[in-house]
Amino acid sequence: MQHALTLLPKDYSLLLYDGYRPFQVQQYLFSHFSKQLARIMPDATEQELLQATKKYVALLSVDATHLAPHLTGGAIDITLADRQGKALDLGTAFDEMNEKSATRYFEHNPKENPEACQHRRLLYNCMTQVGFSNYAEEWWHYDFYNVAWARRVQAKTACYGAIQVTILDHKIKEIRYQ
Repeated sequence: MQHALTLLPKDYSLLLYDGYRPFQVQQYLFSHFSKQLARIMPDATEQELLQATKKYVALLSVDATHLAPHLTGGAIDITLADRQGKALDLGTAFDEMNEKSATRYFEHNPKENPEACQHRRLLYNCMTQVGFSNYAEEWWHYDFYNVAWARRVQAKTACYGAIQVTILDHKIKEIRYQ
């Protein structure tokens, strides 16, 4: 990520929102987002809610072929910021669940928010130039050497597998790498 910083104009920086998530946190987020979507989509079927939730939060899985990206430490949620670390306008809030969160939304609607379009381009270009791949539904989500990255760049293998953490009393007691 340090290399990505060097590609930004001098008045910009990067702000990291999220990286590695233990299974328990991923489980909580999936449930939390599913409940939020149920309120937004009160007439949705259980299957429709599941599909909508999977669009914004990876389904819980430690299966190597469908591993939730944040369980590997190879996924980050990031935005552009000014030099003081204040997040810039990228058109939606981080983790906002709607069509405007798609990375290319403002490419198709550039007059709606030209500044957000420019910022998304800048973030996308600096991150992909150093090897990250972007999840198209979330302008903030980038993967590096995990299963999602491997699928997008058509790599034969991913370097990062699941990290399993044992948590007791809100403290990490054991870490196992797969």
